[in-house]
Amino acid sequence: MHTNIFTQGKGNREQQFKLWFDPTANFHNYTIHWNPTAVVWYVDSIPIRVYRNYKSEGIGFPDEQGMQVYSSLWNADNWATRGGLVKIDWTGAPFRAGLRKFNARACKWDGPVSIFQCAYPNEANWWTSPDYMQLSSDQQWKLKWVRDNYMIYNYCTDYERFHWQMAPECSKPQY
Repeated sequence: MHTNIFTQGKGNREQQFKLWFDPTANFHNYTIHWNPTAVVWYVDSIPIRVYRNYKSEGIGFPDEQGMQVYSSLWNADNWATRGGLVKIDWTGAPFRAGLRKFNARACKWDGPVSIFQCAYPNEANWWTSPDYMQLSSDQQWKLKWVRDNYMIYNYCTDYERFHWQMAPECSKPQY
């Protein structure tokens, strides 16, 4: 599973995971929880990645436009295939992906009112409640388990790709 986040029009914040199950065997619940504190990716309610808001320290955070979610199948670049070690098995083509019970529970923003209305802590904005502002200790343990055992690429450790000019959030706590 490949994740990325774009801030100020720039991505290059990829993390990849070899999931602990066969994702083709059954449907799974994939969730992206985005609030003023962080963006958290979940698989079957297990957090796999956190991108925290360090905007007050000059680090980009996606909070000035609406979210877009993309799902794709692509053959990737050399860096995304573990230096070319992972080859695409084209004999399985055509490839298919399906969605079932897609549910976008989100702040509906159509303008001209400010998008910042979505970050205002009130009952309608349930995602801003204290329950969603940080991971529980159990969720932190699960996140560490995923990162230690199933993360196969992290932009924060790819010094060669970024010529030792690492993104500023890489030196900050991620969760």
